[in-house]
Amino acid sequence: MSQCTAPVRGHIRGGGGDCPVHGRGGRNWGYSVSSYPRYTPPSVTRVAASGHSSGGGARTARPSWSPSTSTASYTSQQVRDLGPVRAAALARTQSHDVFLCHAWPDRQADAKDVYDLLIDEDVSVWFSEVALRPGTDMRVAIDRGLVSSRIGIVLVTPAMLDKLLTDRSIASNELSALLRRNLLIPVMHGVTFEELDQVSPTLASRGGFSTAEESMEDIVEKIAELVGTLDGE
Repeated sequence: MSQCTAPVRGHIRGGGGDCPVHGRGGRNWGYSVSSYPRYTPPSVTRVAASGHSSGGGARTARPSWSPSTSTASYTSQQVRDLGPVRAAALARTQSHDVFLCHAWPDRQADAKDVYDLLIDEDVSVWFSEVALRPGTDMRVAIDRGLVSSRIGIVLVTPAMLDKLLTDRSIASNELSALLRRNLLIPVMHGVTFEELDQVSPTLASRGGFSTAEESMEDIVEKIAELVGTLDGE
C-alpha cells in the first residue's frame, strides 16, 4: 500500500511531487508545494517613535557643517534631522550657542556632565545651575536664556519623562518655544524614543540622539560641530 512521503521526505522540499498519496499520481488534498504557507522572518530594523530607524542608516554621511578634520561619524538620518536645526540657527545671532533643558533632579548629575562636555568643546551654554543666581526670578531667567540661545537640547531622562507627565507647563514654555522654530534637539539618556512618544509625541517626532547608540561624548561633539562655525557663515 502506498504511503505518504511527508513524514520522511516532506512536502516542501521536493517530496510533494513524488508522493504516491498526495503527489501527481495520488489524491489531491487541496494544497500543493507552491501554495503551502511560507515562513517570512520578521524585520530586525528597530523603528523609533519618530518614524526613523534607530540606527539611522549607514554611518557614512558627512554634513556640510562638519569640519574636514572631524572624526565624528554621522548617520544619513542624523544629517537630515539636523539640517533644519542648522538652517534655523544660522538666522540667529545670540550670546549662547546652546540652551540646556533638563529635569531638576538631573541638574547636578547627568545635566552637569553634559554641560561640562559642551564647555570642553568651547560651546557657550545657558545652564540653570550656572545662570540662576539667588533671588533671580526663575521664569524670567529661563525666558531670557531661551531668547539668547541659538539652539536648545533637551536631556530626556527618566526624571524628564516624569516632569513632562506631571508639569505640562514645560511643554508649553521652554520646549514649545524651541520646537516652533526647529531649534530643539532631544538627547535620549536612559529612555527610548518609544517611551518619550507615550508622553510627548511632538518632542519624540523630532530627530535627535540616543546614548543607547553612541556615547554622550560623541553626541556632544556633533552638537559642537553643529553650532561651532555659525559665526563664520
